Amino acid sequence: MKRDLYFSKPLMNAAGSLGFVPDFRSLGDFGSLHGFGAFVTNPLSLRPRHPTAEPTVIEYQGGFLLHTGLPNPGIHAALKKYSAKWTRSELPIIVHLMADRPEETQHMVRMLETQENVMAVELGFAPLLANDILMLTLEMCMGEIPLIFSLPVAQVLSLGPRLIQAGAQAISVAAPRGALVNENKQVVTGRLLGPALFAQTLDTVQSAAKLGMPIIGAGGVWSKENADTMLSVGAQAVQVDAALWNPASSFSAPIT
Repeated sequence: MKRDLYFSKPLMNAAGSLGFVPDFRSLGDFGSLHGFGAFVTNPLSLRPRHPTAEPTVIEYQGGFLLHTGLPNPGIHAALKKYSAKWTRSELPIIVHLMADRPEETQHMVRMLETQENVMAVELGFAPLLANDILMLTLEMCMGEIPLIFSLPVAQVLSLGPRLIQAGAQAISVAAPRGALVNENKQVVTGRLLGPALFAQTLDTVQSAAKLGMPIIGAGGVWSKENADTMLSVGAQAVQVDAALWNPASSFSAPIT
């Protein structure tokens, strides 16, 4: 029987922002757990991934592009290293999986179904995957553990309702991808982060909520006020990414 997806508090970190296990000692003023309802891991793949040869941060007005290669130890090594820490965590864990191949994703989800204190799996996808691949992934991975599909803004409203109708528990808004020129005049692609994204993601979250979609807001959430606004338009919960790296962030105050 599938477990329910319930957040005791509607704030969590986004995948790629705080590592693979909750370690709030590294967050300074964010050390209190009062504002968090779950912890989302960095993305995990079936096999280990090494960092890109040239990790890059490129600033632009209102945000920045981040290119890392999404390094991780792979799901087998991650379970050996982090399983006990996930079990002991005060926060329920959402494991974010890189879900580019349905068969591999199914294998990883099945491995996590017996892991204590994993409340859900969030599935992220490579750009330009066909909708049919995402629907097949849902069909193959459905089981006891709730599935959250992390979709770019362009797919939230077009594909999200189909995924929810077919059995996904929620949709989250994925960080958009973009391309910028680095100091060597090379074009670099990566995730876009920063407050400039908020207007677009807020509009998407509001539209999804009006459709009755269980939506987890994210993208450009740079303050407690941003998070509260997303909740007020119908978000089930809100994910915060790079704002957690900012010591001046307001997320040390509780979300109401």
